[in-house]
Amino acid sequence: MPSFDFTSKVDLQTLDNAVNVVNKEITNRFDFKGAHVLIELNKKDFKVNLEADSDMKIEQIVDVLISRSMKQGLAAEVYDLSKTPYISGKITKKEVPVRNGIKQEDAKKIVKLIKDSGIKVQAAIMDDIIRITGKKIDDLQEVIALSKGWDLGIALQYVNMKS
Repeated sequence: MPSFDFTSKVDLQTLDNAVNVVNKEITNRFDFKGAHVLIELNKKDFKVNLEADSDMKIEQIVDVLISRSMKQGLAAEVYDLSKTPYISGKITKKEVPVRNGIKQEDAKKIVKLIKDSGIKVQAAIMDDIIRITGKKIDDLQEVIALSKGWDLGIALQYVNMKS
């Protein structure tokens, strides 16, 4: 039976390249000359740590981070921007977690959306991936086309297509 997997993986090397490009661009910008700026990727915890002089500069760094990541091929949804910046002395800090994998509640939403669509496929949650199986490849392609319209706040990839 044909099948494919929904996943939400972030390539660590691509993420590292994006953070390095952002670091280089920010240090060369005129409005950041002489200012305290730290952009660092915690590879173990999948977090980007940002430090700057003000909240406004943190937001500018986040904008550059998203735009450069998109040029590297990462979706903007990989960053969890829900945490607010906090002040530590004279420095404003922000932790930006990187979403890697599909959480259980998001997986359940995806399975429910697939079942509600009425397409004759089966969806199974396997850790942080969702396996979709069906009798025809056309049904699987229909699920992929349908999924592009979902606004779940996570970046989905379609991998491991088997016929």
